[in-house]
Amino acid sequence: MRLHGQFDGACQVLALLLFSSLSLTPRVSQTHDHPLPEHLGLVSFPISCGPAAQSEFGRGVALLHSFAYSAAESAFKKVAVEDPGCAMAHWGTAMTYFHQLWDPPITPSTFSLGQREIQRAQQVPGGSDRERRFIRALALFYEQGFDAVPYSERVSRYEGAMAELAAAYPHDTESQVFYGLALLAAESPFDKSHAKQKLAARILVPLFRRYPQHPGIAHYVIHACDNQEMALQGLAAARSYSKIAPSAPHALHMPSHIFTRLGMWSDSIASNQAAQAAARSQGDIGEELHAMDYLVYAYLQEGRELEAKRVIGQLETMPSLDVSIFKIAYAATAMPARYALERQQWAEAANIVQPSKAPPQVIAIAVWARAFGLAKSGHPDAALRETEKLREIERQLHASRAEYSGYWAKQVGIQELEIMAWSAQAERKTKTAESLLRKAADAEDAIEKLPVTPGPVIPAREQLGNLLLEQQQPAVALKEFQAALMVAPKRRGALRGLSEAGK
Repeated sequence: MRLHGQFDGACQVLALLLFSSLSLTPRVSQTHDHPLPEHLGLVSFPISCGPAAQSEFGRGVALLHSFAYSAAESAFKKVAVEDPGCAMAHWGTAMTYFHQLWDPPITPSTFSLGQREIQRAQQVPGGSDRERRFIRALALFYEQGFDAVPYSERVSRYEGAMAELAAAYPHDTESQVFYGLALLAAESPFDKSHAKQKLAARILVPLFRRYPQHPGIAHYVIHACDNQEMALQGLAAARSYSKIAPSAPHALHMPSHIFTRLGMWSDSIASNQAAQAAARSQGDIGEELHAMDYLVYAYLQEGRELEAKRVIGQLETMPSLDVSIFKIAYAATAMPARYALERQQWAEAANIVQPSKAPPQVIAIAVWARAFGLAKSGHPDAALRETEKLREIERQLHASRAEYSGYWAKQVGIQELEIMAWSAQAERKTKTAESLLRKAADAEDAIEKLPVTPGPVIPAREQLGNLLLEQQQPAVALKEFQAALMVAPKRRGALRGLSEAGK
């Protein structure tokens, strides 16, 4: 990791004193904690703790910015041991349990750990006003018991406090960067105006020009622009992030979010090949599977089916995947579904088995894929029986208090409509089929995807185009494929449908 000392006024003098012995090039640590050269980018977060703690604290923040949460946790705990009076070490540890852009962002067990750490931070006397504001903002998130306050309210409180911190310290880079992340944590997938993403981008993009080697700025610009409206605005950050922090597997993967939005499949493949290899070398199963899912998606768009199959085959070599963890379960379930349905192998899809003990929204993917295969292979009654399972999952999600449960309930509702539509088509109820699938496409267009997925297995609008082709309506199908490609450029299925509709 490299650290820089671009601070104003008295802080600049302090930084020079603290970091005068540190090289501005990547260092090779001689400790057993991180024996290999680390390239994590340039981060400066001066705190009032001792000089010995500052370097490791900066390393922890750099890891935190690249979502290397376990390594960051170890770094902050090391700071707390070396300097027991360093309140910000406990703030950092508490931050590693708050996964702001993941699903779920926090669990009851990690909430308890984070709450304990932020309470320790509050008990340490002293510290600057800026540091106390960071601690107070995070304490608002961890107030009361896990079930006492909805996540959306917690993150809204945190966002508000971070807005006040950023306003109080407009020239402090980390205050602005963490406020940008807080905005992204508070965004709603139902807001297609992307209001919070745009506000975050207005803060982060100018900072990226000033600090092009800062890992958090590049990372959060990509997340802010992970939508079709803003994707081009995030391309420069996507081109840079993997070079800024190549020691972090997530930094190697993250550019593919923008590449996927723009249909840059070769770039996405290269990004996720590197991310998968790095994650495997570091034993990060969740990050490895996340990269694999994006890799399979990109391979299929280039028609490289054998490569996609090889990636999926690696699932069998991975030891006992814990599918109770959403990130692991989602990728492990979505990959085989993508592989079967993108290739239009309906019998293969009809034999997909749902994972046991997985989150309900993950089980829904397998049920939907199986039902899709049944409907398309001439078994509409069996497909409709699967929709009863989807309906039960939708009810379960509506009743849940988990974050994003409403979002996933909406997605399962869309899956139900799609299966009902294809079952109606199999029964020659063409008007009903078109109406149902058009409703599904409109519903899907009204919500944004979450970062866990490169996109729907088969977008509903693309399905509608295929349905209209089957119904001998090529002119209408053409418009639907064009609309689908506006949302998901260069998708192979939509391009194929566009070509058929234009004949």
